Amino acid sequence: QVQLVESGGGLVQAGGSLRLSCAASGFTFGNYAMSWVRQAPGKGLEWVSGIDSGGGSTSYADSVKGRFTISRDNAKNTLYLQMNSLKPEDTAVYYCAKYMSSWYNYGMDYWGQGTLVTVSS
Repeated sequence: QVQLVESGGGLVQAGGSLRLSCAASGFTFGNYAMSWVRQAPGKGLEWVSGIDSGGGSTSYADSVKGRFTISRDNAKNTLYLQMNSLKPEDTAVYYCAKYMSSWYNYGMDYWGQGTLVTVSS
């Protein structure tokens, strides 16, 4: 079965950095686009970033553009999110999600359990 397991969250001061990882299993990772989605306390889901199956094309929400970098290692079945210049408003549970195609303009069908990122001011 499909499994997505996030790790790397934690407490960091504003201006700091964190790198999230998402280990994927149960499907051919390199065939599917992936994304990061977050949910801040008391708020709805916010799409953060997407990457196509080959890793050659990426997209970002305006709120993180220039600070976050999404990447993937298809040989290791792992998705990453490098987060720099973190702000308190980046505090959220971060989920990785699998798209239903190789491109990130289709729906997402599987989600991980999430990892909490807390940015202190």
